[in-house]
Amino acid sequence: MGVAACDRDRAVGALDAYERENAAPRRDADSDEAPPGKGAWLAGLGAAGALLAFFAVTGPRDPAALWFARGAADAERIGAGEVWRTVTALTLHADLTHVAANAAIGALFFTSVCRALGPGLGGALLLLAGAGGNLLNALLHGSAHNSVGASTAVFAAVGLLGGLAVTRRRRLGVRGGRAWIPVAAAIGLLAMLGTAGERVDLWAHASGLAVGGVLGLAAGRVRRRPPSPTAQWILGGAALAGLLGCWSLALR
Repeated sequence: MGVAACDRDRAVGALDAYERENAAPRRDADSDEAPPGKGAWLAGLGAAGALLAFFAVTGPRDPAALWFARGAADAERIGAGEVWRTVTALTLHADLTHVAANAAIGALFFTSVCRALGPGLGGALLLLAGAGGNLLNALLHGSAHNSVGASTAVFAAVGLLGGLAVTRRRRLGVRGGRAWIPVAAAIGLLAMLGTAGERVDLWAHASGLAVGGVLGLAAGRVRRRPPSPTAQWILGGAALAGLLGCWSLALR
């Protein structure tokens, strides 16, 4: 489920276009727009570094290896109740090219999500959307499917950004089809980045995008400002605990 490494420049260009399209107006004392979440770059780079570090532990994909036997997103086993695989599979990768591409492009999109929502809430929603994308992908494929990779979370980040942008545009008074332009942009990114390379799991990418988009719309409607620093720490800690808990269930 990898994003091709050669698409990094296109991802940067797409993010630049997103930033220009959704540049915040100059804020005044009465503005309801919150400043970008602090620590966003640290969170994005930290997530990318964690993927690379974990790959150094697990090595490339080997169905017989414990990590992959217990942690891959095996649709049949997920359907039988091993739902923790939807989370653990996000941390496993087929080879070095696979993890390097997801880490490089993921760092960009993860950082953008964390800038919009704060590191804690952003990280929690990224994990939830990535897991939700893997669950939806497993349900769509049925029993004969097995996948690994963080690219489901990468496209979940794209969906989150699209959903957040729609709610922001509607708050600014944009109505009709123009308010939904970010959704079209997100689908365009899926077509541009999510279909290139060998052994691409397009349904996983599309599932991550869809779940991320729904969560982005919900988050944008519920909160106009990122949560407080204390809440960010709590949400980030809960996301990390959830990830470690899923691996604990997988390896028990």
